[in-house]
Amino acid sequence: MGVPETMRAVRITEHGGPEVLELTAVAVPTPQAGGVLVQVRAVALNNTDLWTREGAYGRPGDPEALSGWRGPIDFPRIQGADVAGRVVAVGAGVDESLVGRRVVVDPAIYDTEGPDANPVGLMGSERDGGYAEYVTAAAERVHDVTESPLTDDQLAALPTAYGTALGMIERGRLQEGETALVSGASGGVGLALTQIARARGARVIAISSGSKIDSVREAGAHEVIDRAHDVAEQIRAAAPEGIDVALDVVAGDLVSEGLPLLREGGRWVIAGALGGYDVTFDVRRLYLHNAQVIGSTMHTPTHFDLLMDLARKAEIQPVVAATFPLDQAAAAQELLARRRHVGKIVMHPWAVSPKPRSAGGGSRNSAA
Repeated sequence: MGVPETMRAVRITEHGGPEVLELTAVAVPTPQAGGVLVQVRAVALNNTDLWTREGAYGRPGDPEALSGWRGPIDFPRIQGADVAGRVVAVGAGVDESLVGRRVVVDPAIYDTEGPDANPVGLMGSERDGGYAEYVTAAAERVHDVTESPLTDDQLAALPTAYGTALGMIERGRLQEGETALVSGASGGVGLALTQIARARGARVIAISSGSKIDSVREAGAHEVIDRAHDVAEQIRAAAPEGIDVALDVVAGDLVSEGLPLLREGGRWVIAGALGGYDVTFDVRRLYLHNAQVIGSTMHTPTHFDLLMDLARKAEIQPVVAATFPLDQAAAAQELLARRRHVGKIVMHPWAVSPKPRSAGGGSRNSAA
């Protein structure tokens, strides 16, 4: 079957709430030289979808400014960083044997060539993403996972959450036998951190809420701390000799309370600010104990290669909390924002909601 001229996509034309998500028909993008066209079979949601839509990233010197991940968004923008699908066409200079292959797209836009490049942009933010039936990508950014036993939904769960988690673990130099503290452990990145750290042979102490503790423990945590109670005291009880590496997506007060709990030479890796970005801590806890605070954004190409190796061997098992058709993107993002689920929320661009039996309803152009 050939590629159609138009496709369904959900895009935003301004910052705002879920109401700015618009289901519309757009032209199917054409792969450029060195690129491929991917039919999107599953696209996973991330917190970055919410923050990009809201413009919640701020800018250097103006933390309250409306902004995308790395600056102003070029509207209209099709959201969605995490894509699993199949290659259906290739651009000039690309091996045609890729057509038909099952792939995961690395969503990062890097600052340079090479295995250790830093991400400076993201699909779905700095370029159009996977809230659509098709998306283009550079051939070097699609990874063949045809032989992976993981489902398309599980594969779509990997790029941002598991890529971010693996980047944190690599930058934090977590070793077998060390003790790792994972904050926000029931979220997409937190659950990924728990699974990967456990697979690396670390002792995992996870922070979660009461209703999600069993799920976090099932993901591999050795101890689960209830954030409704005194977190620092629970960490001291669970790890009386201290924490080697903190893998933190919450920040806020946890940083100031937790830094004194690091062992000598400990590392505190931060990749999020769910608990607040304005942090105060005692710098003596750093230099007197040779500790480090490390910022970590997503992954490098090397990290993503490692992640795809894990996917091909199914050494990690992403948890999928819920699935939605593309025309329910607003409902999917609202569920994500409530943070009551465990695992990833995934959309199926080719699925269509059943038509209501009664007359009326919302606009056909609305994703709500």
